Amino acid sequence: MRTLIENAAISTVDSAGTEYRSGYVLVEGSRIAAVGEGRAELPADTRIDARGCLVTPGLVNTHHHLYQWATRGMAADGTLFEWLGELYPVWAGLDAEITHAAAGAGLARLARTGCTTVADHHYVFPRDGGDQLAALVSATHRIGLRTHLVRGSMDRGESAGGLPPDRLVEDTETALLGTEHAIDTYHDPTPDARVRIAAGPCSPFTVTEKLMLGAAELARRKGVRLHTHLAETLDEQRQCVAETGRTPAEYAEDLGWLGADVWLAHTVHLDSGAVRRLGVTGTGSAHCPTSNGRLGTGIAPVRELLDAGVPVGLGVDGAASNESGGLGEELHQALLQARQRGGPRALAVREALHLGTMGGARCLGREHELGSLEPGKLADLTVWRLDGLAHAGIEDPVAALVLGATPPVELLLVGGETVVDRGELRTADEPALAAELRAASAKLTEAP
Repeated sequence: MRTLIENAAISTVDSAGTEYRSGYVLVEGSRIAAVGEGRAELPADTRIDARGCLVTPGLVNTHHHLYQWATRGMAADGTLFEWLGELYPVWAGLDAEITHAAAGAGLARLARTGCTTVADHHYVFPRDGGDQLAALVSATHRIGLRTHLVRGSMDRGESAGGLPPDRLVEDTETALLGTEHAIDTYHDPTPDARVRIAAGPCSPFTVTEKLMLGAAELARRKGVRLHTHLAETLDEQRQCVAETGRTPAEYAEDLGWLGADVWLAHTVHLDSGAVRRLGVTGTGSAHCPTSNGRLGTGIAPVRELLDAGVPVGLGVDGAASNESGGLGEELHQALLQARQRGGPRALAVREALHLGTMGGARCLGREHELGSLEPGKLADLTVWRLDGLAHAGIEDPVAALVLGATPPVELLLVGGETVVDRGELRTADEPALAAELRAASAKLTEAP
């Protein structure tokens, strides 16, 4: 099947920053066959006139918690630790049905905001919660996006000085066996994989050193990536220094948690030495600007990270700390926060787009498959409509995308398959997803 998207502005986000005022993208099967300027006299089964639109690579979400779609709007004014303290007991009621409903709704929202690949960090496994990973995998296939499912874990409950209640944590061996089972069952290492697995102990204040070390050894033995939260808040930093005598970044490095196979969520509170070490080791950073703002955790040093050579991608984070749950708007928020921290030249509009595409692909180790529009790469792309009232008159289409309101998604392809068409989700029924989510939220939040 050959699909030709033509008459569109195109931002390829390739290494040369190639853009076309009016060009085309030819998709053949699951891959991009050609990208160019002007009118293409190429045979195609389907021709799409994308006049008034901008074509970009599909956005890559490097950090999410899909299950949290069922608990949006809670602890609206709390710090991170206060927010977690209120929500942990609620999450203890998760079951597979709730997780599937939340994930389906969350993935649909991401698709509607230009996202084609999602890294979901799932670290809550209630003892009677059913098969949580199977629920996430089935939601992945239902909506049609790519996912990197991070099999998270917590083995440090309140009785051991951790934050989560004891009933919500696993013992270390169970957590490691669960992670290995997820890898063996669901991880697909092939270039066009729809589901990959990573190992992801939750955070320094919810896991033991033994679990951090064991997860790193397991992941490297199995050839999968590593992910965790790090340096999100000053409370975390103070606790880490008090308990270990090291900052979170120093602690992570001592445990083998810096490297080209690691990406870290948030990285807000890093000193210059930590920024430099992330760059030297090739460790990635998932920047979550809206969530950081919602919880008041601070502004990540994105300019400094980029200058140090750190792969930086964008993350929505769980919808319980970013109730909008869309990825397209994170381009805008990342730019605003960077400029609030470092001035008007701290992040350019095209750098913001790079964070959301190639930067994210690098964090996930998929820069050779995703993140840019180039022949041979997977046909994961977003067509944004820019000729409506919200963007009319903005001459630069990339500026319109990043500085303006999040545009409607005219078309979203994942591996050449249509997920969104003319602003509507085509892979699932949105009213049904919303009804399932309402029922799941009520079941979870009304439980005794």
